[in-house]
Amino acid sequence: MIAVMSIELLESLRNFPHASRSFAAGAFVFHRNDTVETLHAVRSGSIRLVRYQADGQTAVLQRAAAGDIFAEASVFSPSYHCDGIAMTDAETEAYAITDIQRLLDTDVRFCHAWALAMSHQLQAARRRAELVSLRTVSERLDAWLTWHEGEMPVKGDWKGVAEEIGVSPEAFYRELAARRKR
Repeated sequence: MIAVMSIELLESLRNFPHASRSFAAGAFVFHRNDTVETLHAVRSGSIRLVRYQADGQTAVLQRAAAGDIFAEASVFSPSYHCDGIAMTDAETEAYAITDIQRLLDTDVRFCHAWALAMSHQLQAARRRAELVSLRTVSERLDAWLTWHEGEMPVKGDWKGVAEEIGVSPEAFYRELAARRKR
């Protein structure tokens, strides 16, 4: 279901003018408070949206992978409300925000695809809010596994999953070690 929603939105954009952009791992796609000029669709790699807290911690708002649209909440905002950072080498298709806004004003098919994708994003945000409200690392990992059909994350993704569930990598590694012993 999730993939279908993303595919429908991406299909609506397929023949629309866009620029291909490449980002090295760790590179900023945009910075918080930059003027919103483009909407990005991830073609390859992984990009995360983060906001830095007063204590230096990062709050991961979204982890976008191939086929995902990200920073869509900024379509009607004059500036980005977070930083977009490539987690891996990544390629995106960048669409002019004015073109996206025009499509939303005039294209019913695009509006339908947009609404489906935004509904998915809202559901994901609610899942994340529920997940970080859980008290223990074990409870958070159990919830994450439930939402990912019981699939344990591969070793290279452990740090990202720790960020996603709002725990330190060390706490996450301890929980994985405890589960292996059981």
